[in-house]
Amino acid sequence: MFACQSLSREHDLDRFSCGKEELDTWLRRSALHARSNNTAATFVWCEEGRREVAAYYSFTSLTLEREELPKPMARGGMQRVPAVLLARLALDTRYQGQGLGPVLLVDSFERALTGNEVFAVRFFVMDALDEEAHTFYEKHGFRGIPGSMRLYRKMSDIARTMA
Repeated sequence: MFACQSLSREHDLDRFSCGKEELDTWLRRSALHARSNNTAATFVWCEEGRREVAAYYSFTSLTLEREELPKPMARGGMQRVPAVLLARLALDTRYQGQGLGPVLLVDSFERALTGNEVFAVRFFVMDALDEEAHTFYEKHGFRGIPGSMRLYRKMSDIARTMA
């Protein structure tokens, strides 16, 4: 079983490989620095009693301009719409193919909903790295923003599905 915790210097990042070099490199070189600068918060999965990272995801805040949103999203009168950005989500190749990707995504939903009780946001947003990721998020209820790799879900919809 996995334990989810905030990334710290105690975690072993050296063997992490999700098959996407950009995600691997960011975890090793930038995640702790982003946390210390308060630009992203990273959470890691480790097997119980171990420090080796099996998966991770990172959040940052985002403000969406109403005019950049599809009409159904732009309702509500706000010029700037608060959101949480799931900046990265990755599962080590050793654990891929076991149905853990959706479990990791649900874990990120739960953490975002907890944060939403304190810092209200309207949307949960994801910028897909590639078509494979885009398809994964669409399968899990995200809607694409035309002309981009950005996808979103309303926080209220996530809360309803998690209840």
